[in-house]
Amino acid sequence: MLARAGLLAPSRPDRLLGMALALVRWGVTPATGYAAGAARHPDRPALVDDDGVLTYREVDQRTTRIAAELRARGVGEGAAVGVLARNGRGFVEAMVSLAKCGADVLYLNTGWSGEQVAGVLEREKATALVRDAEFEAVAGVIDLTTEQLSAVSTTPGPRGPLRAARASRQVILTSGTTGVPRGAARSGASIEDAASMLSRLPLHTGGRTLIAAPVFHAWGLGHLSMAMLLGSTVVLHRRFDPDRVLRTIEAQQVDTLVVVPVMIDKLLAAHPERYHRSSLTVIASSGSALPAAMPAQVEKAFGPVLYSLYGSTEVAYAAVATPDDLRADPSTAGTAPHGVTLRVVDEAGTDVPPGETGRIFVGSGLSFAGYTDGSDKDRLDGLVATGDLGRLDAQGRLTVLGRDDDMVVVGGENVFTGAVENCLREHAGVTDAAVVGAPDEQYGSRLVAYVVGSAGEQDLQDHVRERLARFAVPREVHLVEELPRNATGKVVKRELGT
Repeated sequence: MLARAGLLAPSRPDRLLGMALALVRWGVTPATGYAAGAARHPDRPALVDDDGVLTYREVDQRTTRIAAELRARGVGEGAAVGVLARNGRGFVEAMVSLAKCGADVLYLNTGWSGEQVAGVLEREKATALVRDAEFEAVAGVIDLTTEQLSAVSTTPGPRGPLRAARASRQVILTSGTTGVPRGAARSGASIEDAASMLSRLPLHTGGRTLIAAPVFHAWGLGHLSMAMLLGSTVVLHRRFDPDRVLRTIEAQQVDTLVVVPVMIDKLLAAHPERYHRSSLTVIASSGSALPAAMPAQVEKAFGPVLYSLYGSTEVAYAAVATPDDLRADPSTAGTAPHGVTLRVVDEAGTDVPPGETGRIFVGSGLSFAGYTDGSDKDRLDGLVATGDLGRLDAQGRLTVLGRDDDMVVVGGENVFTGAVENCLREHAGVTDAAVVGAPDEQYGSRLVAYVVGSAGEQDLQDHVRERLARFAVPREVHLVEELPRNATGKVVKRELGT
């Protein structure tokens, strides 16, 4: 797998030495990714963003100067530092510089309010915040903007740290769709972890990856890390614009596009046939389930390039559906990558037979060690619960039925809201749908659907009744202009009906 991706190509001894020294200095962290790249291919473009191009050497040199400034401002080893930045060099340079300081990086959601950001920083005992200037300052912490640090990166200053005595931790905050975001700490990815991902995604060294998904999220951050390892060029846009993405794919010969499903919808609506897109070999999607019709739509517009990853902040990746998997079953989450253990079990922790429903547990080298507040997910034999219910078929392909708390009991019958949502989305008059449970005096619970589209309530109820069980028919259907989604594309169900 590593050879196929081009990672085992020979290199000059002096460059190999430089890569080894980077690992000794910074450990398995983002700092090593760019320092090793500077040793191996110093003049290769590492980053293309709204402000231009930076090579691997430039990222390494700039972040060493920024790390010196951070140390001078009081950011020491072991400090927890929040990073609140959009996709661009400010995010990348903050992440790498903090790793060179030996600080722990808290990746903050750019969609949060100032109050939410302040609350997370307080809970995580952060001592500093690095932010884009467009975001609010937070009292009580060292405040630095990415713009200030970028200016420092181009001027001579104090010598940066020669090495970190401790490896930086990367703390990804859960999306908070059902409650308060919590920190999930991760160590750096190993070669084995990279090989696992490469077993299902045909990525190659020296490619060009456009990460449209937010890089503060595990999905975008994972591809940023993979690009460092592969020596690829990363293209970042501060804000997602489907027309601009399509123009960039054509102009820069992008081969890998990293998105969440709601972005695919917008790309399809932007008439991709107007652009040359033959360079694109991978559209990697994650963050939420694909609508059932989407794989066929993507294949028609872009070819057989769609790969859908199922995972979570806590377990990293659990399964990947390839174009062949999605052609066979558009609702599948695919199979587990090499080195990932995937089990579906009953309440007693026993594996259920193929086709039967159970709780999903996953284990890999990237599974988190627990939340930073000391709490944890359910565990089974070293595996971590995803919080979802699902089933495996005889070929080992996983179907995710929804959150285990998204199962609604209607008159004694179990209904998975995800199945009802997929059914609603298949209606020609529906562009998006979400279903929740509500208390009901007669049946205990009833289903309430929130639909974006033009179809009427009775028409939608009949549509579901013809395809699913009668108890899966929503008792209420509300037409809305849009569903509340967070920055990673997940529907925030607690906001429905408010």
